[in-house]
Amino acid sequence: MLQEFKKFAMRGNVIDLAIGVIIGGAFGKIVSSLVNDILMPLLGIVVGRIDLTTLKLVIRPASEDVAELAIYYGQFLQTAVDFLIIAFSLFCITRAIVRLQKKEQEAKPQTPPPPPEPTREEQLLTEIRDLLKEGVRKAQ
Repeated sequence: MLQEFKKFAMRGNVIDLAIGVIIGGAFGKIVSSLVNDILMPLLGIVVGRIDLTTLKLVIRPASEDVAELAIYYGQFLQTAVDFLIIAFSLFCITRAIVRLQKKEQEAKPQTPPPPPEPTREEQLLTEIRDLLKEGVRKAQ
């Protein structure tokens, strides 16, 4: 069982997937920073100089012994913007890769497929033809 797992883990697809997950995590951090540190402050200025992540709908205000109960829709908006940017970026990257692969396939010289192997009947007819040619030559 250990050998099977080792064989599975060392296959190219698993390693490629692991690398993709690591790069995706790093890419996610970059996009989160872009959204948190650049886009959301700019959007806050456009909306009225507020920090959108602090937007909330208070359901029950805090009291002496109970914490505030609120829906933090500003944080949700920020996460949604994160997602949209990541999804659009991945779409653009995937689109570029597909176009590159298409160009590479078009650039490759197309070799015609090899002719099919002769059937058993064709082989026998070829042998008969060759024998007849030899017989005609011997007769002359």
